[in-house]
Amino acid sequence: MRTALAHADRYSRGAIWFHWAIAVLVIANLLIGLFHESLLDGVQAALPLHKAIGMTVLVLTLGRIAWRLGHRPPPLPATMTGGARFAAHLSHLALYTLLLVMPLTGWLQVSGAKTPHPFSWFGLFDVPLLPVARATGRVAHESHELLGWLMLALVLIHIAAALRHHFLLRDSVLARMAPGLSVRR
Repeated sequence: MRTALAHADRYSRGAIWFHWAIAVLVIANLLIGLFHESLLDGVQAALPLHKAIGMTVLVLTLGRIAWRLGHRPPPLPATMTGGARFAAHLSHLALYTLLLVMPLTGWLQVSGAKTPHPFSWFGLFDVPLLPVARATGRVAHESHELLGWLMLALVLIHIAAALRHHFLLRDSVLARMAPGLSVRR
């Protein structure tokens, strides 16, 4: 049996839009980042696309944070334990942090490259370089790579947790963020 969620138990349309737009872009960028040296070797558009998507994620994340400040999220299910609530809040904080830090380390990496060049945002305009030293670019490169693996792990955990809530716990956690999805009872 499926039950519909009350409007107050769902995220706002803006929050849902930000979530899914950022999710699709992050997954695309993780794939490009992981495979640009193997499967995508020789694809000239891979890294410029990766950079443009990264900047888009940064801007959308800032927009999402601004949206969140004006729109309270729906409450977590009353059945969630204190530990589960803490884990949910901690994982969301980690994801938001990475959504900001990942694009910034990429931007620092490009800005501190051996021969830095502004990069294009989908061919529409050049993103200016940040005024950083070359050493900053090297540190940013290593950080970006390590944080990419952490982002991948958190995304997989986030997806697994959402599916667990929907299919095993049968609560409203996934349904409140997924358009058209009802709670499974």
